[in-house]
Amino acid sequence: MFKKRSHIALAIAWVLFWLLMNITAVQDHLHDGNHDIWKPILWETSSAVTATLLLLAQRYFTSKYDPLVAQPLRWFGLQLLCLPVYWAAFVPVAFGIRHTVYAMAGQVYSHTPWPETFLYEDIKITVFFSIFTAITFGVLSYHAMQDEKLRAERMNNSLREAQLLRLTQQMQPHFLFNALNTISSLMHSDVARADAMLIQLADVLRATLDVSEQHQVTLEMELRLLRGYAALMSERFSDRVRIDWHIDDALLDCQVPVMSMQPLLENIFKHTVERRRQATAITISVSRDQDVMLLRLEDDGGTLANSATPGPAAGSGIGVRNLRERLAALYGAGASFDLIQLSPAGVRAEMRLPCAS
Repeated sequence: MFKKRSHIALAIAWVLFWLLMNITAVQDHLHDGNHDIWKPILWETSSAVTATLLLLAQRYFTSKYDPLVAQPLRWFGLQLLCLPVYWAAFVPVAFGIRHTVYAMAGQVYSHTPWPETFLYEDIKITVFFSIFTAITFGVLSYHAMQDEKLRAERMNNSLREAQLLRLTQQMQPHFLFNALNTISSLMHSDVARADAMLIQLADVLRATLDVSEQHQVTLEMELRLLRGYAALMSERFSDRVRIDWHIDDALLDCQVPVMSMQPLLENIFKHTVERRRQATAITISVSRDQDVMLLRLEDDGGTLANSATPGPAAGSGIGVRNLRERLAALYGAGASFDLIQLSPAGVRAEMRLPCAS
């Protein structure tokens, strides 16, 4: 697209240049007391037509050397091979047009002797050749730079896609391992509950397959996965956990990283629920803060390692590390994640994601 635009811009500049040459020649002709303005228009138009044909011929025969623009001396050297053609062809073609039109008008076109005419016109056409060859070099260099930039962007996008795929695939086996481990712990003690959990796991895996090749899903789909996992774990810790949901339904169409909330809930079960005898209250909320979607998962009994006072703290587990990398790859500085130690006890996991809907 940018090549097409630059070609159009060059064509417009070329037309405007020769229009300016025509206007200047007509003004000079009238200033000298002449009134037959078709003559200066003929002179400049014949030069414009001839120069255009020569430039088009130059591009036609030298475009195959465009890749050599990265080697300026070699590229310019090949362009210089066209200069003798300009010297030999410009005067015969341009002056041939003038003589023909004058003859058709019943007049004679007079000019300086041919040697002087060739010398003067060839000096002018050399200047034009140099200017527009330099412009062509600049345009080709710009195109090469844009092509390289586009290739770099495509390569970065491919690398980012590969990174996101690796991170997502890394998370799914981790989730499956923990779920199966939970079920296995009930196989010999409560077969009915283990069976119910297997059915719930099947539902979660079915939903996971629906988004297996996506990096982002709607909040509605993410909550479907999260509720499935929450039901799975609540079945195991039925007497030791209570989950409250506070979801702003107006945000259900916003995009979130797939399976981004599940590892946070998994951390609560692993680091808090499993280690406490008393019941744990978990709150999951999604709300809007201007153009930012605020997702929070918090419990009332967790503690962060090396956190003596309330405040933000960084997690180092695989789920948290994975999530940080995915947020950075998807949003850059447009998203944030914090683990916050609450007082007197509890941990809040907080994600801020862009959402303009």
